[in-house]
Amino acid sequence: MSGFLGSSSGVPPKGTHHRDPGLWAWIFLSPLILWLLLFVIAPTAMLTLVSFAERDSLGRILWNFSLQNYARAFDWVWLKILLDSLFYAFLTTVICLALGYPAAYFIGRAPERWRGFLLMLVMVPFWTSFLIRTYAWISILSKEGLLNSLLISAGIFSEPVSLLYSPFAIVLGLVYNFLPFMILPIYTSVEKLDNAMVEAAYDLGAGPLRAFSQVIIPLTRPGIAAGAMLVFVPSIAMFAITTLMGGGTNPTIGEVIFKQFTAGRNQPFGAALGTILLFVFILALWLARSQRERED
Repeated sequence: MSGFLGSSSGVPPKGTHHRDPGLWAWIFLSPLILWLLLFVIAPTAMLTLVSFAERDSLGRILWNFSLQNYARAFDWVWLKILLDSLFYAFLTTVICLALGYPAAYFIGRAPERWRGFLLMLVMVPFWTSFLIRTYAWISILSKEGLLNSLLISAGIFSEPVSLLYSPFAIVLGLVYNFLPFMILPIYTSVEKLDNAMVEAAYDLGAGPLRAFSQVIIPLTRPGIAAGAMLVFVPSIAMFAITTLMGGGTNPTIGEVIFKQFTAGRNQPFGAALGTILLFVFILALWLARSQRERED
């Protein structure tokens, strides 16, 4: 009865603390709010607005409301490119998870004196530009590169094979550049893993495989979900890596949008593709959040 009266009178339950944000809180938040308005909300609104416009023969924007850009975006040619981009991003996420989870688990369970050094090794690629790392892979995968030389010297192949400018090269470049984004969130979850839960599973008769699948994986699932989103979402629209290592023979949606805004001089159509891609991002985030809420 008292709980009912407390809730109806607007008094928070005993033991809880609630304070409305004061003036200083809004002042401290104002730079973040201004940043969101200038660099997130305003560009997104402009992109959406341009997507409903048209262009003339000279590539100039005509502010005529039209849905033809969205109708064209769902043509099979462009839809296939979007599906290919989603496939590359999904495959990149799966490979990063398969490679990153063991590494993150090893780092998280290593002695504390070694964790900082191991994390530094994970962060080493970020010490150089991703363009330099991508060009390094181009030199390695080219027909005259290191990998082909090793394969021919070992007698595995008698002549150079085409590894560059292929889906294999695209996925390899994405995995190499985004793998740390999978390792770091999982490491955070593994570091907080309660050993008592794992030991209790062994005491109750669970084997290593069952303890891993039913105890360790569920406890580290927040890190897995965060890492998957950090890899999957940017992999869809990453065009620099796919352009350099794909050679334009396997276009992705990021490349198409970039070319529409530059050489194609068709900003309304590029904006429509970008808006559709934005909705794909929102849908992916919504599905991930819904799945987490169901699990909770």
